[in-house]
Amino acid sequence: MTSPHPSPIILGLDSPEATLERVGGKGASLARMVRAGLPVPPGFHITTGAYRRFVDENHLGERIQSAAAQGQGDDPATLDRASAQIQLLFSEGTVPDDIAAAIRCSYSGLGVDAPVAVRSSATAEDLPDMSFAGQLESYLNVRGGDAVIDAVKRCWASLWTGRAIGYRKRQGIRADEVSMAVVVQRLVAAESAGVLFTANPVTGARDELMINAAWGLGEAIVSGRVTPDTMVIDKQTGTMKSREISSKEIMTVRLSDGTREEPVPAAMRKQAALTPEQAAELARLGIEIERLYGQPMDIEWAQCDGQIFIVQARPVTALPEPRAALEWKVSRAGARYFRQSVAELLPEPLSPLFATLALPAWNDATRRVLAQVIDPQRFSFPLVTIHDYL
Repeated sequence: MTSPHPSPIILGLDSPEATLERVGGKGASLARMVRAGLPVPPGFHITTGAYRRFVDENHLGERIQSAAAQGQGDDPATLDRASAQIQLLFSEGTVPDDIAAAIRCSYSGLGVDAPVAVRSSATAEDLPDMSFAGQLESYLNVRGGDAVIDAVKRCWASLWTGRAIGYRKRQGIRADEVSMAVVVQRLVAAESAGVLFTANPVTGARDELMINAAWGLGEAIVSGRVTPDTMVIDKQTGTMKSREISSKEIMTVRLSDGTREEPVPAAMRKQAALTPEQAAELARLGIEIERLYGQPMDIEWAQCDGQIFIVQARPVTALPEPRAALEWKVSRAGARYFRQSVAELLPEPLSPLFATLALPAWNDATRRVLAQVIDPQRFSFPLVTIHDYL
């Protein structure tokens, strides 16, 4: 776990030294966007050097390796047992005094008891061929130096969740090849938040953007607890090709410390979480980010007082190739044909992202089509759910 090249403990968010090896995939991406002048909330990196110091000075390296080796990539029970052993090691470890002092000092620069997001950033995360999305921990609305340090320790430990250990084993990544940085950023008091894809993740169309938006912080969308509004925008003209406003029942809100999910007020549930003007600005930023990276991007955003902030950007993984519209041929007069199973059309296993974004739209479209040709009083239309395919 040790590195032959000493690493600084703290780096500014825009530091040119914020490389993948020092600040992980998420941190390196944020640094790149800040240097490009994009609207990223202020913050700082806690580098992989701090993680390695914590592991070394608490004599955890060999014990981590031994526990991780017991997990089998195809056996969740063994992975969970290995993770539990490692989590205990981290909880009992002590952050070196100089690292704790550096974190407190950098945190104080964001304001007195400023609410911050403390987010994991692994060196094998947010890469074009490996996302690690949803496997590492983030903590929102953290306040106070001691609380930030505790959240940093928990982020470090999340490198060793059962899911993360299993994913790395299946990808052929050795346990001693990964390290963890942490990004601390001032929390955006989001009125709405969501995800922007600079290519259509459902059809694979590279000339379209897809925006998902919901009320409050973005965690309700990421967790799949809310069906967001969905907008599809033509990249070339900026024309909104489609706009579906969902009934948004749940939102993630800030408390004095931490967050919780609350019901959306009834008057807001079917109200658009983004105005057309805000969607147009978000689309402009998405195109700028795609040009910066030279490839389709998956972007997390938040909106406060009409201003859009970018909180994460990573390459889109497993984007389908654009497909021509299906041509249906009727073999006899009056016949009607349709496909009920998503799996017949998509050869790859469905991802949680697809299930969150596409299945609600798929179900809605299927209902509308079938209602035109089948008496809804005589037949019910089964829904496709994530559990059918994952």
